[in-house]
Amino acid sequence: MAEKYDSIGKEYNATRKADPYITNRIVHFLKPEATGVYLDLGCGTGNYTIALNSTGVDMIGADPSYRMLETAKSQNNKIRWIQGKAEKLPIKDGSINGVIATLTIHHWGNLTKGFSEVYRVLKPGGRLVIFTSTPQQMKGYWLNHYFLEMMRSSIKQMPSLKEVEQSLKITNLDFSESEPYNIQADLKDLFLYAGKYNPEFYLDDTNRNGISSFTSLANANEIKEGLKKLSIDIETKRIQEIMEKYQNNGGDYLFICATKVN
Repeated sequence: MAEKYDSIGKEYNATRKADPYITNRIVHFLKPEATGVYLDLGCGTGNYTIALNSTGVDMIGADPSYRMLETAKSQNNKIRWIQGKAEKLPIKDGSINGVIATLTIHHWGNLTKGFSEVYRVLKPGGRLVIFTSTPQQMKGYWLNHYFLEMMRSSIKQMPSLKEVEQSLKITNLDFSESEPYNIQADLKDLFLYAGKYNPEFYLDDTNRNGISSFTSLANANEIKEGLKKLSIDIETKRIQEIMEKYQNNGGDYLFICATKVN
């Protein structure tokens, strides 16, 4: 069965790079040990896997998409890349010191099963670091003004912080902390809200092709009309008025950390 990202894997890596700030925060929360082995779950083309590996962290990258993994291998063939879904990983029990999951939990078929697998493969004391966005945060994206149905579909698939906490508790992973992330002007990983301060970003086909909301959840007619409206609002400067209406005090994305305590 073809995975969603098999169809966009070719374009994806043109815009999706490991962002240095996000990478540094992942390392901060992960607290990797020199002798440990760490898993990037839902690694995609492996940009964060490779970024952490370049700092000396022994990484494994896992993703269900063959196409994405082929791109990852072409970038670094020394890292171990494995094909597998979050709910069923070909990894031995208690063999991993820590897991990262960046912008991936909304693609999992079952959050609790995914966390159960994380618990299984983690060693006692191992940490899980998630980077995601919540429905409440996404309701504050000004993209809702132009692509309402796409955003509704995107929001619907996102687990809330409460749902994440509940699934962690069910699987005996101890929720430890969370930290909001606000879009930075120099962001290198061009995910959904990367154009928060740069609306022209969304007028570029290449940028949209690296974002699953535009490639998998959007109606072509809505995108066409939304882009037309956005282009006019940029030209007339009305976009500033729209953007000011969508202020979000809870951050644009979120780091969530948990630990296997036993």
